[in-house]
Amino acid sequence: MQNRNPKIYAFTDLIVWQEAHKLVLMIYQITRKFPREEIFGLTSQMRRSAVSITSNIAEGFARRGNKEKLQFYSVARGSLVELESQLLVARDVAFLPADEFDGIYNQLGNSHQLLNAFINKTNNL
Repeated sequence: MQNRNPKIYAFTDLIVWQEAHKLVLMIYQITRKFPREEIFGLTSQMRRSAVSITSNIAEGFARRGNKEKLQFYSVARGSLVELESQLLVARDVAFLPADEFDGIYNQLGNSHQLLNAFINKTNNL
């Protein structure tokens, strides 16, 4: 019988990181369409928040102790919630059409759910 859970060797092997990375790519894609005057405003904020999610998952993965890991994963969760707030602003000021918002918001929700489960699992180790 083959092992269904392949060994995790790098942060890029983590499903939580992979799904958050998809979210980062989506954010970069949609913010290209934002007004030029937002380049140092909402565009920059959203990109930084999104990248912070994956960066903190990666950094937490590299740490040895669970307490340290959880600290970085918690920061990632904070960045994810920050991005959620920024997405709502982008929708409400009409930078995002409803269909694009829905797709990104679904990916954000999926990433949030995975990150919460990942934090809980790490906390129980």
